Amino acid sequence: MIKFAVIGDPIAHSLSPAMQNAGIRELGIDAEYFAEHVRHDELREFTEQARRGLAGFNITVPHKNAIIPFLDEISKESEVAGSVNTVTVRSGRLYGDTTDGYGLAQALKEAFDFELKGGRITFIGCGGAAHAAAAYFASQGAAGLFLINRTVAKAEELAEKLRSAYGTAVRVCALDDTAEIAEFLKCSDVAIQCTSLGLKPEDPAPIDLSLLPETIKVYDTIYKKTPIFRECERRGIPCANGLAMLLHQGARSLELWTCRPAPVEAMRKALNAAYAKK
Repeated sequence: MIKFAVIGDPIAHSLSPAMQNAGIRELGIDAEYFAEHVRHDELREFTEQARRGLAGFNITVPHKNAIIPFLDEISKESEVAGSVNTVTVRSGRLYGDTTDGYGLAQALKEAFDFELKGGRITFIGCGGAAHAAAAYFASQGAAGLFLINRTVAKAEELAEKLRSAYGTAVRVCALDDTAEIAEFLKCSDVAIQCTSLGLKPEDPAPIDLSLLPETIKVYDTIYKKTPIFRECERRGIPCANGLAMLLHQGARSLELWTCRPAPVEAMRKALNAAYAKK
């Protein structure tokens, strides 16, 4: 039996096994996909075992960057982003890639009929998912990217990589710089909420929500109804949550491993069912 996995710390909450196993069944492959709890100090041991026992694996927080030194090769997009979420095992060698940006792009297309080429996008928060998505968006011809982050130096580091690798116009500001945030949002087609704020009921919004213009569309990478999501609903601003991003990044991973088109609708059905049980 072929084996695939997803690793993280924690990992018990992951919806990926339900989604991926549904895709595997639909393709008629003799395989299984499972979640494995791997701590930071166990990454070396896990990757050595993966060379012999797995056909591929996904990586979720907090290992998307930490996994890179243990891989044999990574894609340009992963190199720019400093993030890997998908590893393919071929003849004992580990090839790293990121499908987060692709997954988010497909989710934006589904939710808002939004095309990356020529688009202008604001990222609220610059963690691993934002790094991967920004790199993908730049590679696909986005006209402008705006990065809002608590630590400006980290956002500027990413911005410089994107300018150097793709020639993309990128601007940066702090989470408390309301004047710049207002300008970024006014210039953008889509805003993407990439912080962890909203995971807990008592979490505040990451920015002053009165700055959201009526003309923008908002995608929240969190699955729950966060403060920014609720504000969009209240004001009639188009918004969507992170489930479709999870679906499409996972579907792309399955395609990389199997070299076959992923059965997206079967995976969507299983994902929605697993989410409803949470």
